[in-house]
Amino acid sequence: MSETATVNEPATHDSAHEPALTGERADLLESLAKHRHFLRFTTRDLTDEQAGRRTTASRLCLGGLIKHVTAVERSWAQFILDGPSAMPDFTAMTEADWARRADEFRMLPHETLTGVLADYASTARRTDELVATLPDLNTAQPLPEAPWFEPGARWSARRVLMHIIAETAQHAGHADIIRESLDGAKSMG
Repeated sequence: MSETATVNEPATHDSAHEPALTGERADLLESLAKHRHFLRFTTRDLTDEQAGRRTTASRLCLGGLIKHVTAVERSWAQFILDGPSAMPDFTAMTEADWARRADEFRMLPHETLTGVLADYASTARRTDELVATLPDLNTAQPLPEAPWFEPGARWSARRVLMHIIAETAQHAGHADIIRESLDGAKSMG
């Protein structure tokens, strides 16, 4: 029998140990937390089977979207620290590599929605801590090799964070459509 996962509140900075963030960093984290919440909210009261179900012409499912956003956020946060070595060389990926990457977009038989959400929460806490402690948001790294990146381009930590926010918001919208197709529930309205 499949259990229903609960949706936790957004990860927050631990203000008991450090002063609250203000300014740009607080704004970035607040925006990211809002979009994370909307994405997680689409999974409220769902079973594992429902979270893995495709409901549109797309191959996407709610659990798979959260897995994908988790992987994207984790790799981009690591990119801020380690540069392009944190990501694969997309120009050299094999069919097997692409197949493994496709598993990011679906829930596998051994995965649970509770586990997927817990992994996302853990990744969110690490990203939030990175944003809070990074010495300089202007620190830039060269982008990895990929057909969709301009050769020789560099992204600052700030730009990477804006990309994570945009990716999360885009997929929260996808998730809302998938959820509405599943059982009529909406994030808003």
